[in-house]
Amino acid sequence: MAASIKLFARRILRDFRRNVYISASGVSPGSIHCRAAQSCRCLSHEAGGRSTHFGFETVLEEEKAKKVYQVFENVAQKYDVMNDAMSLGIHRLWKDLLLHAMNPQPGARLLDVAGGTGDIAFRFLEYIKSQEDKMRRREVKAMQTPSWQEISAKYSEEQGAEPQESGAVVCDINKEMLKVGKEKADSMGITSGLSWVAGDAEELPFGDDEFDIYTIAFGIRNVTHIEQALLEAQRVLKPGGRFMCLEFSKVSNPILSKIYDAYSFQVIPVLGEVIAGDWKSYQYLVESIRRFPDQEEFKTMIEDAGFYCVSYHNLTGGIVALHSGFKL
Repeated sequence: MAASIKLFARRILRDFRRNVYISASGVSPGSIHCRAAQSCRCLSHEAGGRSTHFGFETVLEEEKAKKVYQVFENVAQKYDVMNDAMSLGIHRLWKDLLLHAMNPQPGARLLDVAGGTGDIAFRFLEYIKSQEDKMRRREVKAMQTPSWQEISAKYSEEQGAEPQESGAVVCDINKEMLKVGKEKADSMGITSGLSWVAGDAEELPFGDDEFDIYTIAFGIRNVTHIEQALLEAQRVLKPGGRFMCLEFSKVSNPILSKIYDAYSFQVIPVLGEVIAGDWKSYQYLVESIRRFPDQEEFKTMIEDAGFYCVSYHNLTGGIVALHSGFKL
């Protein structure tokens, strides 16, 4: 009961902060009052476990999952093109930074949740391959003039068990997104070390302690119960495993914030209509970013799920934040 009250109070505070943020962005007071009223209704329903938010709209919890599924089913074929258009290609840099911060080593197993088109998994496999190539070059160089200790160590390694093969699992609830990801993998000639699984972030179809790294990039804000998704991430990670989340967040610079808001609400839906023929889906995506917890609040949620050494790093002025935590 105490935990439920604490969670409810946190959501009220989060909603209040968001209304203040919207006010600072220049939205009319009437609009703020309307949205605040909608949010209060949403929270009162959430207390009874019946409703939640879908962008700025209040919907039943079971409806949100269906609506989100429909959004990504609609945008799947143009998803990568729109990512480039909306972010001016910067999303590629954000994902590269995620991999460099991760620094996976050969033998690591990755679970990429909500990773339908495979961007993170492809980068992971490429990074692992580059690490293996470096190791082979070092071994060749070392064996050119080996000492007897190095020869003995090499012999012992060869007699030991085979090292675990690296692998990535892409898990996404949307089959259309997975279909696009598989097509990309085929076109890139990726035939091993990668598997595709249809699954819900709130109820992952995997056993306990299976993965070394869990990633979710620009997906957790679309989950109905974020706390449950975090608990599932903690469950499937091995002890010592790392949780990493790349997600849109709160811009700290007031000038950049105004520019970002204007671009988000006035340009992105238009791009969605022109490129993907879908204004509403991209309007939702913009709104969902504003409803997501800020950096500090999400950090607290990750800690509440049982992760340790939780931290975040702002990218592009806080437009995106990279969150990290470890399972002990």
